[in-house]
Amino acid sequence: MSSGILAMMLGVSTLLGAFGLFALLWGHKTGQFEDKHKFLDGALYDGEEELKDAVMMEKKRKKLEEKRKDRRVMPD
Repeated sequence: MSSGILAMMLGVSTLLGAFGLFALLWGHKTGQFEDKHKFLDGALYDGEEELKDAVMMEKKRKKLEEKRKDRRVMPD
C-alpha cells in the first residue's frame, strides 16, 4: 500500500471516531440515556395485572410528587 492511501485511511478513521465521540457526548448532554429503568420495568411487568399495578403505582407516585410541590409552594 502506498503512504497516501494509509494517510487517507487514517484521516477517515480519525474523522469517523471523532464524529462518534461527538454523537455520544451530544446524546449524553441532551438526556438521550436518561431512561434507566425501561428494560428492567419491561421485564418485571409482563402480565396484564402487573401492567395495571404498574400504572396505578405510577399514578400514585405522580400524585405524591404533586403534593410535595404544593407543600413547597404553600408553606404551613
